[in-house]
Amino acid sequence: MKRAVAVALCALVVVPAAAARPFLGVYGNATRFSSLTGQHTTVQHMYLGWGQGQTWGSSFDRILPTLGDVPLISITTYHWPSTTGVLTPLQIARGDGDSYLEALNAAIARSGRKVFYVRPLGEMTGWWSAWCAYTRDGRPKGPSYSTAAFRKAFARMYLILHGGPAAQIDVRLARLGLPLVSGDLASNPFPRLRVIWGAQAHGDPQVPGNAPARYYPGDAYVDVIGDDPYDLGSVDWNAIQRLYEAYPHKGFAFPEWGMRGLDDPAFVTRMASFVRSHRRVELLSFFNGKAGGAYDLASKPRARAAYRKLISSLG
Repeated sequence: MKRAVAVALCALVVVPAAAARPFLGVYGNATRFSSLTGQHTTVQHMYLGWGQGQTWGSSFDRILPTLGDVPLISITTYHWPSTTGVLTPLQIARGDGDSYLEALNAAIARSGRKVFYVRPLGEMTGWWSAWCAYTRDGRPKGPSYSTAAFRKAFARMYLILHGGPAAQIDVRLARLGLPLVSGDLASNPFPRLRVIWGAQAHGDPQVPGNAPARYYPGDAYVDVIGDDPYDLGSVDWNAIQRLYEAYPHKGFAFPEWGMRGLDDPAFVTRMASFVRSHRRVELLSFFNGKAGGAYDLASKPRARAAYRKLISSLG
């Protein structure tokens, strides 16, 4: 099994994502999830609030070994359980969060992982995200949260996380009209570090200014496109298809997907079909949550059986 994982890792690093089988991951206890589904979990998903693990040498390096062969870290602007952001997108774009990003850059370099996913500020098109440009009723939240500010914030995060000589980073920041970095950074080149731009494909609220494309910083600042489909009674597969088609030169990922309070094997079947028919899908990470929670597959016997048969065999 370890040899198989090593081969898969090498395949994703050396060749385009379409030539490799997708990595399978989970948010939740990986050992328990494997017992439920038979999945060999390569990716362990973890959320980090802004500033969490700032002293990376003592905390992050202790946590990293628990994140599987391929870590997936989602960065938020808040400290859970609060969902109020400690920084706005405009502040991040202007460099107010650089010390945190530089610490993470160094930790990624030290990790030695052959593949490392980072998803900064995911689901930016969802009103529930502190960094969304719109309120739930469709009102813009102002310049500090605008889609223009988000695009520049994401580009800055991308450049600092990938790192390299300050002179090279500064040229790209200057073109964006953004402050320069303080010095050279560790180099985390693509395809080893893969930064995911992960939207909700249809946007919520569904107002024109909140469309995913309005948040897109450009191909130069994105490695992988992502979407988080959740079955809450229905899933907009047409929107997911449009998102997939909009960026044909990028790998595609599902950093989160799941069911809340539903036992829907048809959703699992549709996901398996999508992955098999869309060759750029490189990551599929299920949101299982805590044991006994609304998302836990243990309480969904029909969906669990479909997962074991159709999804676990993909990795």
